[in-house]
Amino acid sequence: MARTRLTAVACASLALAFLLPCLGASEEAPKAADDKPDADVPAKAPPKEESSVTQHSLSVGGQVFKYTATAGTLLLKDENDEPVASVFYVAYTRDDAPRPRPLAFLYNGGPGSSSIWLHMGAFGPRRVVTEDAQSSPPPPYRLVDNAYTLLDKADLVFIDPVGTGFSRAVGKAKDKDYWGVDQDVHSIGKFIVAYANRNHRWNSPKYLIGESYGTFRSAALVNYLQSKKGMYFNGVVLISSVLDMGTIEFAPGDDRPYVNYLPSFAATAWYHRMLKDRPADLAAFLAGARRFAAGEYAAALALGSNISDFDKAAIARKLSAFTGLGEDYLEKADLRVNYAQFVQELERGSGKVLGQYDARFSGYALDRLAEFAAYDPQSTAITGAFTAAFNSYVRDELNFGSEREYNAENDDATNAWDWKQAGNDAQGLDAFVVNVEPDLASALNENPHLRVEVENGLYDLVTPFFSTEQTMSHLLLPPSIQAHVAMKYYEAGHMMYLHEASLAELRDNIGKFIESTASAGK
Repeated sequence: MARTRLTAVACASLALAFLLPCLGASEEAPKAADDKPDADVPAKAPPKEESSVTQHSLSVGGQVFKYTATAGTLLLKDENDEPVASVFYVAYTRDDAPRPRPLAFLYNGGPGSSSIWLHMGAFGPRRVVTEDAQSSPPPPYRLVDNAYTLLDKADLVFIDPVGTGFSRAVGKAKDKDYWGVDQDVHSIGKFIVAYANRNHRWNSPKYLIGESYGTFRSAALVNYLQSKKGMYFNGVVLISSVLDMGTIEFAPGDDRPYVNYLPSFAATAWYHRMLKDRPADLAAFLAGARRFAAGEYAAALALGSNISDFDKAAIARKLSAFTGLGEDYLEKADLRVNYAQFVQELERGSGKVLGQYDARFSGYALDRLAEFAAYDPQSTAITGAFTAAFNSYVRDELNFGSEREYNAENDDATNAWDWKQAGNDAQGLDAFVVNVEPDLASALNENPHLRVEVENGLYDLVTPFFSTEQTMSHLLLPPSIQAHVAMKYYEAGHMMYLHEASLAELRDNIGKFIESTASAGK
């Protein structure tokens, strides 16, 4: 399943312990005469960095330029200078551009996802072509020069966190040592510093571009690099953002997610023509959905069990008008429907379920009586294309990893993620109360030249746009600094770049963002 990647519900895994029979000292089997002592066992070769450098050319906007692609691994070392992780990356540097040139670090989320989604779907120089809002056909998939790449605006470095892609722990370390909020930030931060050191890029205008959990990572990472490493950034791009996990987790007694999701439900019902009196103006309709969500709906939910039957029915009627769900269904649900229920219920009559990452996608329900959707039609529609395209590209065009398995998604990392964050009051509590809003606020406040652009998909049911609006309006910054956060919207989902018109708009917005912020210090 393709995740870009944010898992909306934390998963806990249980390990089974197996008791093996133990031999007492007197029962220990003697070694065979020809057994070699441990000292004779050859030592394992120390890990080494690898790289493949290839030359390419590309035409963007009628301009042809040459660039260098470096697919390689960079070793991270501990305080004893011992290698502990091998991080895979693909860097693209334009050959003929003046220096210092803007430099962007890009990654997806999960947690537990590689960077292939932004790499092959949005900003790399090569892009896989998929069908819009429907399942892509089987291979061979079409890989084309990407007219929407950001390489004409900045050099690009796509990073795969440890445990994803070709990245792995080495030496005495284990992959799981890097699976956590702080562990992830420290390892990615160490990679960025090391990359800047060896490539002489400290004085380049610098950017973080992350998607989904990658936005959560970026908020903590930019604060960490600025405050702990003295590495200041020009800009941060948050694609399909979540900084406060509590705003999207439907936890008992917490009504915020129901309020936050309502405008996205409204957009989805509008798109699929499931409204009784469908308005022509989507923007005006969503403005009304926002007002209702934050006003009457939030007030009704705050009453809890004290709401009267009359008021409950009245809210259900208005809620139905926005969401397309039946009034009786809404009343039985106590006016509270989560996104997994919504995508199963909205088109239950036609036997269809909707995509969670992009509600424009739909597929047939495996169980038409089920309460929750059993799969995500958006994920199943694109996973094969992205996975095959990158595996072909990295081996055939970048000449790297011919005999290795590329781990596009690592569910083990997702399930084992350590959500504790140093200095966060939520330590030891439920994972989804972790909140990195303070990190982003601190980074903006301490670096008054930092700019943030937030990209939102209207049909994203994983990181809903109204939740992001609430988050960004509660950074509690002075107005002059709050103005450094810009919001952009696209008529697509979590991976808005799957919709080509939105990809063109996304690329244009981020390109202008880089241009305007990279020249600020000149």
